[in-house]
Amino acid sequence: MKNISNVYPVLLAGGSGTRLWPVSRERNPKQLVKFIGKDSLVQSTVKRLNSFLDMENIRIVCGKEHVHEIARHMEEMDISADEKIIAEPCGRNTAPAILLAMLHILKKEEDAVLCIFPADHVIRDQNAFQEKFLSAVKVAERGHIVTFGIKPHYPETGYGYIEGSGEIGGGALSVKRFVEKPDLETAKKYIDTGNFFWNSGMFTFKASVMVQELSVHQPELLKKMTQLPFQGTSPSQKEYEQLPNISIDYAIMEKTDKAAVLPSDFGWSDIGSWKSLYDFISKDTNGNVIDGDVISKETKNCLIMGQKRLIATSGIKNMVVVETPDAVFVSDMENSQDVKSIVEKLKENGRTEYQTHRTVHHPWGISTTLEKNDDFSVVQVELYPGSKLEIETDTSTVEHLVVAKGMAKTTTNHQSRTLKKGQSLMVSGNESILVENAGKDSLVIVKVKSHGSSPD
Repeated sequence: MKNISNVYPVLLAGGSGTRLWPVSRERNPKQLVKFIGKDSLVQSTVKRLNSFLDMENIRIVCGKEHVHEIARHMEEMDISADEKIIAEPCGRNTAPAILLAMLHILKKEEDAVLCIFPADHVIRDQNAFQEKFLSAVKVAERGHIVTFGIKPHYPETGYGYIEGSGEIGGGALSVKRFVEKPDLETAKKYIDTGNFFWNSGMFTFKASVMVQELSVHQPELLKKMTQLPFQGTSPSQKEYEQLPNISIDYAIMEKTDKAAVLPSDFGWSDIGSWKSLYDFISKDTNGNVIDGDVISKETKNCLIMGQKRLIATSGIKNMVVVETPDAVFVSDMENSQDVKSIVEKLKENGRTEYQTHRTVHHPWGISTTLEKNDDFSVVQVELYPGSKLEIETDTSTVEHLVVAKGMAKTTTNHQSRTLKKGQSLMVSGNESILVENAGKDSLVIVKVKSHGSSPD
């Protein structure tokens, strides 16, 4: 299919993945996390498509705060991010996100076929997925808006469902209705009927068909989107945040008579919770999923993941234990998705752990908070070659910068000096310092900020 130039895969990489805290956070959401293997979820999604689609056509819609990190993940796969990342200034749900990508693509290709995929889903059977993908494109070329309906293997209450009706060709069914997340008894009835499918949130359609349906069912949204002023590949925040917060299901799929569902069974999961991650990954002989430095004794049917510290468990069953450098989450498996309420409590209490990890990736490099208290903070800063960073102080703080690796050029009050490994600089008062990486390799600085009065 790499020869089909008008097929454009669009990855939706928004969202915060709060049900996978403490690994997934607002500034480092689940699509950027490496849960399974060596690839992040967005990298896995790109690789899944790279084997049979032209990556020049890929587009990724994400929040503006994640653009540089999405680009870094793409470049790790030797895929240029230029003109492929579309930044939302704020989240407005899937309808505006999809329309944003579609309008961007229509500038290049009038007869485009768009294939919409959330960037944080996983699929086991690549061959079956490719087969269904090709079928979806063929059905979409006949004027249908195709959604991938996952054949349910158990009565899941965490997904919406799609009821299919008569066959329309290519293995697809017409859509009778979309239904909200059901209770357990209703979900069991859906399973028994055989024509209900999980709503995967994946779609395929011709852009011209979607424009027509938008003009009928969402004319105001279409008008506002086509009139948006752009700054590069990102629309103006002032206008964008005025758009309705509406999903593509509510906006179009539940109203159009062109909706089709393609029954699919290729080992799909949306990895929406720790339990769904546990269900997806292969287990050891005790039914455990273990990743990290873990010693377990009489531990069964548990998900245990660690990043920095040793985790030791004894005599537990059906539990989730997840460790990061600044937080530990422990829950029974069935109630693990309630971690979302913990994230809300962190927000209410003004805690930063809901938002960032101790290690944060920036366009200029990486910062890692080593220690932080009321008296001082210690941060390790790595600057990429050619990068620079401005550090500002005030009358209540003193900054000590120590070069641990590489060579730094520092500029304060228009005075420059070069610092080599082991050399340091102190900055205090209402002063700013520009630090540049003056070498060919990464520059590592340890930055110690003291709180309190500046020294005389």
